[in-house]
Amino acid sequence: MNIAIVCGSFHKSEVSKMLEWASDEASQQGLTLTDVVWVPGAMEVPLALNRLMARDDIQGAACLGIIEKGHTQHGLAMGQSVMQSIIDLQLTWNKPVGLGIIGPGAEPEHIGPRLEPHARAAVAAISAMS
Repeated sequence: MNIAIVCGSFHKSEVSKMLEWASDEASQQGLTLTDVVWVPGAMEVPLALNRLMARDDIQGAACLGIIEKGHTQHGLAMGQSVMQSIIDLQLTWNKPVGLGIIGPGAEPEHIGPRLEPHARAAVAAISAMS
């Protein structure tokens, strides 16, 4: 099964680590990671995901990123919109999407411990739903 991963680059250092764990998990699950697409941030994930899901050679995808808690409700509103779009795309294309976006509302101390579990769970979800 060919999969792709969409990565938000706003927290590139942390998401790069997530990508390593997601790639390892793909190998363990017998999935072939064919494409990695970096986007500026969470808001751009749905467009990149839609483009990947439209391809016949991609049978599933994972989304990796971080939406930190800010001083306003911007992150929460953005996170809800992005997650709803991801769910809608999964249903539209009838292909599994693993959600590895930490947050919205992630505090700095919550991010580190969640990087590996979220990355691995996102890829494992693709395998489980295929």
